Amino acid sequence: MLHCVIIDDEPLAADLLQSYIEKTPELRLLQSFNDAPAAAAYIGSNAVDLIFLDVEMPHMNGIQLLESLPKPPMVIFTTAYSEYAAQGFELDAIDYLLKPFDLTRFQRAVNKALDYHRYLQKEAETATPYIFVKSEYQVIKINLDEIRYIEALDDYIKIYTTAGRPILTLMTLKAMAERLPEDKFARVHRSFIVSLTKIESVRNRKVRIGDAEIPVGNSYVESFSRVLEKRGV
Repeated sequence: MLHCVIIDDEPLAADLLQSYIEKTPELRLLQSFNDAPAAAAYIGSNAVDLIFLDVEMPHMNGIQLLESLPKPPMVIFTTAYSEYAAQGFELDAIDYLLKPFDLTRFQRAVNKALDYHRYLQKEAETATPYIFVKSEYQVIKINLDEIRYIEALDDYIKIYTTAGRPILTLMTLKAMAERLPEDKFARVHRSFIVSLTKIESVRNRKVRIGDAEIPVGNSYVESFSRVLEKRGV
């Protein structure tokens, strides 16, 4: 099932989309917005798989909204203006529905999104167990099973590994967390991510990995406890 949102300032168009979504078992509507900035804020803090996005809207148009998202979900444009089609596909849109469109055309676009979603899931399942980061004017390959923990330092992060000295790269801890598998890594503090397989002990809200003692932040105690419970700790 794909979790989706509607972003369209035309009430009749939004209502029609909602009725089509309700007729499509593979879709679940999370929210409908008539304001692009509000929609952008919601997408930034919620798990959204698919956006049905109008182009011509006040304050911020659909193209601008999509370009503002650091990691945009899949998008299907829904608009009365065909001249935006080329620009939409340059932004990797799944499809471009020209208003007015019927349920059959809508479901054909949704099927494209479902096929692409399945492809991404399969790719994730077979993903190679390493990442690449930029450091010291070169691209470095890091095996995930070599990472001990990761520390945030202003605009940089420092990756501590079993292979040698720490690796410093320009990236936020949030961006790194999104690249790491949740079953192998956990964020325990606003400044730390730890490898679950490298944890030697947890005591008094301190995680010990080798000679490092990593604090568990107040806002991460509950989520980290759930992670440990899943691992039978």
